Amino acid sequence: MTDRSPASTPGLLPRRAVLGGLTSLAAIAAAAPSALAQGVRGGATAEWSDSFDAGSRARSTRNPYPVLGPHTVQGLEQAIAQYQQIVGRGGWRPVPANERLRIGSRRPAVVALRERLVASGDLDASAGRSDIFDSFVDTAVKRFQTRHGISPDGQVRDSTFAALNVPAELRLRQLETNLVRVRAQSGFLGNRFIVMNIPAAQLEAVENGTVVSRHVTVVGKIDRQSPVISTRVQDINFNPFWTVPASIIRKDLIPKMQAEPDYLAKNRIRVFNGQGQEVAPESINWNSMDAMNFRFRQDPFEGNSMGNVRINIPNQHAVYMHDTPSKGLFGEDQRFHSSGCARIQNIRELIAWILQGTQWSRSEIDRIFRTTDRVDAKPVQPVPVYWVYITAWANPDGLVQFRDDIYQRDGIGPQAATNTAQPVALR
Repeated sequence: MTDRSPASTPGLLPRRAVLGGLTSLAAIAAAAPSALAQGVRGGATAEWSDSFDAGSRARSTRNPYPVLGPHTVQGLEQAIAQYQQIVGRGGWRPVPANERLRIGSRRPAVVALRERLVASGDLDASAGRSDIFDSFVDTAVKRFQTRHGISPDGQVRDSTFAALNVPAELRLRQLETNLVRVRAQSGFLGNRFIVMNIPAAQLEAVENGTVVSRHVTVVGKIDRQSPVISTRVQDINFNPFWTVPASIIRKDLIPKMQAEPDYLAKNRIRVFNGQGQEVAPESINWNSMDAMNFRFRQDPFEGNSMGNVRINIPNQHAVYMHDTPSKGLFGEDQRFHSSGCARIQNIRELIAWILQGTQWSRSEIDRIFRTTDRVDAKPVQPVPVYWVYITAWANPDGLVQFRDDIYQRDGIGPQAATNTAQPVALR
């Protein structure tokens, strides 16, 4: 942010707070995952080091604050006060989105970009108003991108322009809306619990109020939304069968079989009638809804749609958490591809944490992953699980995060949902 004091620049944190809370992209990445930001514990940690001033010594920190908790309430209250001041000064002007901007660019739009980054505290005002996209701007853009769930490559393209040009008034309303959500769940959630934030497509394992690991997730498409739920881990199924839900039979499986008659055989999906007898796929009229009268079950194998493991969390929506063979999706910024369930990156680490105190060591989990053996496991105590919808949050260090209102639940219109998730195949 700026070097000015809070008195001279209302709403912006002093420089020491910025250097303490924003200089490390590792700290930001812990709350804004990419394909590399898998956790904050031990050897599973992938970190970035970056500094506010180009050329100064980089510093690596970890963000221990969970998205639900008193620290987030405090951070949101501080952020609301800051954004009220920003809005009171007139907010920020849009950045012309005529062409891609990156380091080395010399364009009039870079002046507007600098002003916008200064307004939100991502660039120090002392960096000046030059029309050159230099290393200071590059660092500031990466910081801004990571705070908004965009891969921090320093290049200002469509998704970054869209996030930059959400008006300050809407960002303030997002903060206020999400403060209500976080306060509603700021009580005691358990000594050990799991939180999955749907708009961020991110999961946190929390123990004694501190995040022990973070995981990138893939969650529900816009037309098949992941629900807000409170539940518990009941058990864990290694190498599970997958029973295809009726919605996927209707929307995905029938069209697949019309286009690829050998799809079931290639994906080891077997068909059973109401009496539990296996039937041949050729006996079904795929040009009708006849398939809805049958049960489809995929055998355990490396291509199973649930991967090697399923985490059962009883709920009325019949959703759960699981592995996936389609791990390339974890590298995307917009990870809204599922039919409501959640796919978890680095799921072995999460399972090992859930099963602490049992016979299931990490080495034993790795061993069972190399097989197709159907095995179940239970935690010593049920682990609470919360799926939440938080599009803006902050911590007391001054780090403010925003995500697209992908399901448009914030009540502030589509401009806060700056990207559109793309349709994908059956998995």
